[in-house]
Amino acid sequence: MKLVFAAVTIILLFAGIESFAQKLTYKEGNSFSLAVNVGASSFANSLAWTHFYAIGKSKRFKAGYGLRLTNFFGSDLDFTTAPAKYTSGKSSIAALFSENITANIDTISFQKVQTNFLNTGIYLQYTLPYWKNRIELGVNIDVFGFTVGGKQNASYKNSTVSAKPTGLNLLLISDSDIGSLNSEWYISYKATPQIAIKGGYQFLFTEYTTSTKIQQLPNSTERNDRFRLKSPMILFGLIYQPFGK
Repeated sequence: MKLVFAAVTIILLFAGIESFAQKLTYKEGNSFSLAVNVGASSFANSLAWTHFYAIGKSKRFKAGYGLRLTNFFGSDLDFTTAPAKYTSGKSSIAALFSENITANIDTISFQKVQTNFLNTGIYLQYTLPYWKNRIELGVNIDVFGFTVGGKQNASYKNSTVSAKPTGLNLLLISDSDIGSLNSEWYISYKATPQIAIKGGYQFLFTEYTTSTKIQQLPNSTERNDRFRLKSPMILFGLIYQPFGK
């Protein structure tokens, strides 16, 4: 899973600015999507605007940017130690290939969770050369934004602690990520030139920060206040392209 996140970023870096010369008109590149996601003891929905650019002569591969609002709800959920420097002792790319340090992983438990996060993101899509170009494969991931949500009480070592959603969201690869981030892998079918239905897999990072640094790291003077939930979910949704042809 972590390797897929890295691959998406690398593909965009090497696509090259010159590849965007052969692009859709700005109007035709606009796309809106609504998604509903269901997971273990959790539910999410999202509303996104995306602008795609066609790459290459066939214009089957598209890359773009977008803005997505995600609302996450859950109950009886356990959040574990978040920062990569504690979970694996590594950061960025190195964290992808490192095992977790079990002794450093701690847990806080919530009876209820509700967060709302607005992030910019990167989006990729490919139109299959079959079935009259009605089938498309897509992948996307949030990059930067912010989260809002109320304070919640959580259980930690037989005590109650206060926590709130981490305000800043930033994609830094794997456990180095900060805050709450949404990503999707999907297949869509164009029912009409403007409307498509999609289904697939969604992977969500949700993060809370406790009011005080409650976790004492073993054999260290450092303490931690960030805890994360990783949620694999089933995705269903609609895509609307108002100027689709």
